[in-house]
Amino acid sequence: MLSMGNIFSQSQFPSIEPSKLEYKTIDTVHLYLHIYRPKNFDKNKTYNAIVFFHGGGWNQGNYKAFKRQSAYLASRGMIAISADYRVRRVHETTPFDAVEDAKSAIRYVRKNARELNINPDMIAACGGSAGGHLAAVCGNIPGLEPKGEDLSVSSKPNALVLFNPVYDNSQNGFGYKRMEGRYKEISPLHNIKKGAPPTIVFFGTKDKTTPVASSKEYEKKMKAAGSRIELNLYEGAGHGFFNKSPFLEDTLYKADAFLTSLGYLKGKPSIKKPKI
Repeated sequence: MLSMGNIFSQSQFPSIEPSKLEYKTIDTVHLYLHIYRPKNFDKNKTYNAIVFFHGGGWNQGNYKAFKRQSAYLASRGMIAISADYRVRRVHETTPFDAVEDAKSAIRYVRKNARELNINPDMIAACGGSAGGHLAAVCGNIPGLEPKGEDLSVSSKPNALVLFNPVYDNSQNGFGYKRMEGRYKEISPLHNIKKGAPPTIVFFGTKDKTTPVASSKEYEKKMKAAGSRIELNLYEGAGHGFFNKSPFLEDTLYKADAFLTSLGYLKGKPSIKKPKI
C-alpha cells in the first residue's frame, strides 16, 4: 500500500488530519465521525460532503481505511467524513447493527448540516466491500432504521461511490449466512427502485470475495430503474485493488470526475490519471 507521499507531491496534496466528533452512543459504545475539512476551510461557507464507510466484512476495520481518499477529496474542496460503526469482533454485532449505524451517521450529518457547514442536499456516501454494502443500503433500502431517531430527517445519501461493494447478500453473493434468513431485506441488489441515487462502481474482474456477475446485474437493474450508473471493471484485479497503485490513483481520478459531474466538486481533478 502506498503512502500519501508516494502518490501526491506536497504541493498537489497537503496533509490533512481529521477532527473527531461523536455522533452516536449505544450503551457503552461511542461512535465517531472523523471529519476532513479543506485546508482553507471557511466557517462562513457551506460545503458539499461525502461519508465513508470502511470495509472488513462487518467484522473489523476502522476509519483509516479511507484516509487517503478522504484527505484527497477534502483537498479538492469537499468535507469528507469517515464514520465508525459497530463490528462483530469488537462489539459482537450483526450486519443489521452496522446498517443502523450507517443510517445514523448520514442522518446525523444531514440533521446537523448547518453546524457542520454542509449542504444537506449534497451528501454522498462511499464505501469499500462491506462498507460499500452499508453505503448502498442507505441509498436503496428504506427501513432498517435505528430506534428512537428523528425519521423526518432522511438517511438516504444523494449519490454513491462504491469500491468492490458487497451488494448481493443472496447465496450467489456474500454474507448470506450472516443475514439470518433476511437477505432480501438488506441486499441492495434486490431493492433497487426508481429514485436510486446516481452511482459509480469500481470492481476487479478477479474479485474472489464479491462476484463480478452481481455488479453487472446491479448495473442492469439501475438502468431499468432509470438511475445513473457507471460501472468500472478492472481486468485481472482482485478484492481491495483500489488501495494499490495505480488503481488508487485511477479510481480517485474517476470518482473525482463523477462527483464533479454532479456538482460536488469544481474544476479538473488535481490527481493525474495513471496509465493502466
